[in-house]
Amino acid sequence: MEERLDRSQQSVIRNRTITTFILLGLTDDPQLQVPLFIFIFLTYMLSVTGNLSIVTFTFVDSNLKTPMYFFLQNFSFLEISFTSSCIPRYLYNIATGNKAITYNACASQMFFTDLLAITEFFLLAAMSYDRYVAICKPLHYVTIMNKTVCRNLIFSCWAAGLCIIIPPLFLFLKLEFCNSNILDHFACDAFPLMKITCSDTWVLEMSIMTSAVLTLIITLTCVILSYGYIIKTIFRFPSVQQRKKAFSTCSSHLIVVSITYGTCIFIYMNPSAREEVTKNKVISLLISSVSPMLNPFIYTLRNNQVKKAFKDSIKRIGLFLAK
Repeated sequence: MEERLDRSQQSVIRNRTITTFILLGLTDDPQLQVPLFIFIFLTYMLSVTGNLSIVTFTFVDSNLKTPMYFFLQNFSFLEISFTSSCIPRYLYNIATGNKAITYNACASQMFFTDLLAITEFFLLAAMSYDRYVAICKPLHYVTIMNKTVCRNLIFSCWAAGLCIIIPPLFLFLKLEFCNSNILDHFACDAFPLMKITCSDTWVLEMSIMTSAVLTLIITLTCVILSYGYIIKTIFRFPSVQQRKKAFSTCSSHLIVVSITYGTCIFIYMNPSAREEVTKNKVISLLISSVSPMLNPFIYTLRNNQVKKAFKDSIKRIGLFLAK
């Protein structure tokens, strides 16, 4: 009994020797720090501004009160939250040169980034179902996609993300860090953390892979089935103009789905990609900084209603300033 207690105390002591981690970032080259800061800062500001504009338009404009824009509003909110969970911290690290992050802050950052990312996948699946109902069952669209159903779908996306992230997070919190505290990344990520732990990570690795595969299978199956029925229905339309209009309502969502799933599959399903640290960090930066910036442009440039809402808002602001 005493021997067990001694081992338990030693374990706690070893784990408490490291209370902070050092994030190496993307590069150590001093000449690249300023242009890197400017690039990331601009992409972050564009991302927040663009997504916040979509959230605002969908709240204010009465023409954007449909289920499609309700999901887009929530998607934009997720994008703002996702990029804000890691990018401001990295900008602070570059600006101050302070690369340290506490254990609790690191765990919190990893929890929120993973939760928001997984929730996004389920939300994209819900959005594909919305497009399926709109195109394949247009006469019943308002009845099927009522406010209660839309809210329940959003709640289910968050609940699914939380259920999937809890098991790996619980295993991560049990890891011991006793030798190194240097993370070769710009943010707290599971794979760099597993490289420096002195605990056995096999169960955690299997848990992460299971969570990733489960998320991809569930959401991708929903997306593929939805668009399978959508394409089948579109080709039955008698007029070419009807087909073009139907495809245009789905094109923005398909582009975002392709970018999101493509990058995730590359990281999690390609074992060599996880070993190539530099490539992995660059892809992670694209996911957390550039991708959230592109999404508002993808949706607005291909959506006449959002463009009209933007123009109307500009006119209102102009009239207000003129007074």
